[in-house]
Amino acid sequence: MENINTNKLISNILAQPTSPELSIILPCRNEEQAIIHCLNQILDTLEKSQINAEVIISDSSSDSTPSKVKQFAQQNPNKLKIKFVKHDKEGYGNAYLEGFKHVTTDYIFMADCDGTYDFSEIPNFLQELKKGNDFVIGNRFAYPLEKDVMPFSHKYIGNPILSGILRIFYRSTVRDSHCGMRAIKTSSLEKLNLQTAGMEFASEMVIKSLKNNLKIKQLPISYKKRMGESKLNTFSDGWRHLRFMLLYSPLFLFFIPGLILFILGITTLITFYLKNPTIFGLTFYIHPMFLSSLLTITGYQLIFFSVFAKTYAITHLGESNKNFEKLYKYISIEKASILGVIIILIGLTIFTTIFYRWVGSNFGELNQIKNSILALTLITMGIQTIFSSFMLSILGIKDK
Repeated sequence: MENINTNKLISNILAQPTSPELSIILPCRNEEQAIIHCLNQILDTLEKSQINAEVIISDSSSDSTPSKVKQFAQQNPNKLKIKFVKHDKEGYGNAYLEGFKHVTTDYIFMADCDGTYDFSEIPNFLQELKKGNDFVIGNRFAYPLEKDVMPFSHKYIGNPILSGILRIFYRSTVRDSHCGMRAIKTSSLEKLNLQTAGMEFASEMVIKSLKNNLKIKQLPISYKKRMGESKLNTFSDGWRHLRFMLLYSPLFLFFIPGLILFILGITTLITFYLKNPTIFGLTFYIHPMFLSSLLTITGYQLIFFSVFAKTYAITHLGESNKNFEKLYKYISIEKASILGVIIILIGLTIFTTIFYRWVGSNFGELNQIKNSILALTLITMGIQTIFSSFMLSILGIKDK
């Protein structure tokens, strides 16, 4: 019986790959109170699960974190392969971007090294990747959180609102989009072209995974109170997440509001130009046309902004959109400029008519306010069209 066990043990050792199959990346900045706890937990998990992995510590610390890592390595020789990546770039995203440069494995596991995450979950995440999922993310809210583990503003305001916006904007089913424990195939990571430097990196990774149609799996995980001082800023970091989601979704930020304003503006502009409508017993004369003109011009520009944002995403951020690519084949800077010139000429024609009427009246008073507002609106839209076409041409220049 003893010989059988020995043979099985030898067989298992020989079967293990000589190089790691998993890279565990720890973003680290002044985590001297938690780093040893995390490394011990990782070591224990890897030994029990027989996973061959490397640990990449992406560090920008100014405290004793580096010396503690060195001490751990000396006390545990040949037990854990550690790559200590020292850099001076601040930011959550930068820590991961620096760490990714040193990945040589097929799978990547990511988690904060502040004591909040349980690294015994590593085998579960790796297993899901091997099952065929491209991206695995934890859900901290699947289980009841312990008291004081997470600030009230994060638990009941920030995370629910931001995750909710992401689900609406990107048709996502991810319940905890800002969970720091996640895993991804290296081949899938290469498709994302991640770039952001700060906390919005967490949102960028989820959004680009959705846009690239990665197969996403959510796993319920536990969440503990952090060790050491938190570096999160509720409002500034929350705003960074929200800003990125809005900028990366021009449909909701620019196009829909712009289209609503433009339709409302142009409809009321034409209505007030043709007649003085009476609504609820009130007769509207010339003055509402100024507001209609403003709505029309603003909406028109917002629509262009949405096209700017989408063009930049396609040419510089690696996003693909077949509808826009077809549109670019039919619209050129020359065609758009010609359209802009035509719109301007229509406006100038109206102004010319007003001028001749003024001359015909011996430069007396004229009741041409409606025509003037319409002409100014058209000329402004024509100018917007011409310069927006040049801006689109600039944004359409792809990075090499």
